[in-house]
Amino acid sequence: MDRKKELKWQYKQMKPEMGIFAIYSRQSNKCYLEVTTDLKSAMNGAKFKLGAGLHPNRELQKEWCDYGESNFTMEILEILGYDKDESKTDYSDELKLLEMVWQEKMAHCDFYVK
Repeated sequence: MDRKKELKWQYKQMKPEMGIFAIYSRQSNKCYLEVTTDLKSAMNGAKFKLGAGLHPNRELQKEWCDYGESNFTMEILEILGYDKDESKTDYSDELKLLEMVWQEKMAHCDFYVK
């Protein structure tokens, strides 16, 4: 196998990290939680949308515009591991459960209404 084909095969074998991340407002002590099958892409997308004024959560978007990016933090809360069964591709139930667990863990935080 030539190098290009090998790299292509390795790329196809890679699986993105899935899990849950949070965006915190230091100003209002509110949290926005999002579960996703691709943490890196979702976090980059959320940051881009907020910067462009296009985030679907209007309340979060308004505060981002009012207080600025420096008043927010974004962090990965938990990474969900893949099942050993390679044929499994749907992790939506596990992600929903993960979101519920983190909503309970973060009872100290008000949440942005989805």
